Amino acid sequence: MRKLLLASAASMGALLAATSGAMAQPVKPVAAGTVAVHLNGYLQFEIGAQGSTFNTVGGNKLNTVATDGEVRLYPGFDGQTIEGIDYGVQVELRTSATNAGKGVNSNATASNGNGTGGLYVRRAYGYLGTPDAGFVRFGQTDSVYGLMQNGVLEAYGDGNQWPADGGPVSILPTHAVPGQFIYADQGALYATDKIVYISPAYTDPLLGGAANAGIGFEPSSNGFKQGYANCTVAGSTCSALTASSTPGDVNGTRRKDTVDVMAQYLLKADGFASKFSGGYLHGSPVTYNGVPQESGPLVHGYDDLSAYQFGAQTTYAGLTLGANVKGGAIEDGYAMKPKGARDALAYIVGATYVIGPYVVGASYFNSQSAGTYDPTKAGKEARTLSEYGFTAGGNYVLARQMNLFVEYMYGHAHQPGNANLSAMGNTQAQIVTAGATIKW
Repeated sequence: MRKLLLASAASMGALLAATSGAMAQPVKPVAAGTVAVHLNGYLQFEIGAQGSTFNTVGGNKLNTVATDGEVRLYPGFDGQTIEGIDYGVQVELRTSATNAGKGVNSNATASNGNGTGGLYVRRAYGYLGTPDAGFVRFGQTDSVYGLMQNGVLEAYGDGNQWPADGGPVSILPTHAVPGQFIYADQGALYATDKIVYISPAYTDPLLGGAANAGIGFEPSSNGFKQGYANCTVAGSTCSALTASSTPGDVNGTRRKDTVDVMAQYLLKADGFASKFSGGYLHGSPVTYNGVPQESGPLVHGYDDLSAYQFGAQTTYAGLTLGANVKGGAIEDGYAMKPKGARDALAYIVGATYVIGPYVVGASYFNSQSAGTYDPTKAGKEARTLSEYGFTAGGNYVLARQMNLFVEYMYGHAHQPGNANLSAMGNTQAQIVTAGATIKW
């Protein structure tokens, strides 16, 4: 039974884990002096019944039954020099999100700023290093704040939960979905160009565990080729913009000089496999140096992005329990808060259980943040955006490459005066889906 549990857990982990999210750098270990080229992939489909505060707005009405799906391709290679140095490239291509049509996706203009065409680059990075010296990543990739996140359990159902990163949540109207800064594995952090170092693991002689750490640096919140198409002079279109006289350039989402550090400790003892981690992320906003504003966040400007996290999880006989806490000067989507607005605080707790080919899991998160609160409009909007979300799901693993899943999600947000919510300052959403995930 124990071998069956371990095999099923390994299959589920391989099936749901993102290729670029793994801590081990080579996807496929290779012999010295050789190279292995691969073209892995991922296809997910789901059909669901959904309802939310925004299903009927201004005479428009959404169907309560909808389908969604996506394809991701992971081309790349792994190599090793004669001297034993690992190196390689990993790329993640995804299908673009577009406006409604009639089944035509080719050459459609993407609505999320990813350009045109059916596919776009989401991650693309190179790596170099050894297990004894550590690894360096460079490119459009996850940094240590996401790679070493512990206690946020997502390996059940569609494998994504609340981050708007594909899966059932994509069916819901955007304004009905609660925020996700409790999840560090989201595009606001990993789809930017950076350099990352992950140290080797150091054995603890006292307890026998292993500790490692990492650091990442991101000059701007742009990915490959973003901000280089038209930068003949310092202007809004430039990637390296640090100050602007145009109010629209200073929106709390464009950041500069972001640094994150994380430390992690792994311990196996008495049948328990435990992970503990903590870290900090800091970035600065693009500053405004134009005509003084009379209203809005630019009256006082934005605080630096300053966020911390602590997480822990433990696994025993197929059961995994986890918890994570994040907080600081931060808003949903890892945006910067206006000066004078409150700091954020969030927590998540969850569990998964693997038995044979079956996986079940559930999680709950709760967060308090500034939301759309504008300190210059005190009294017209509540100071706190309260959000929470619950998910529960189950999987049947048909093979190492394929599983079927069912999932239920419920989310709620409350902030009187928030223009993105209903007239009463509330919004809620729920969805139940069934689907399949295939990886190769």
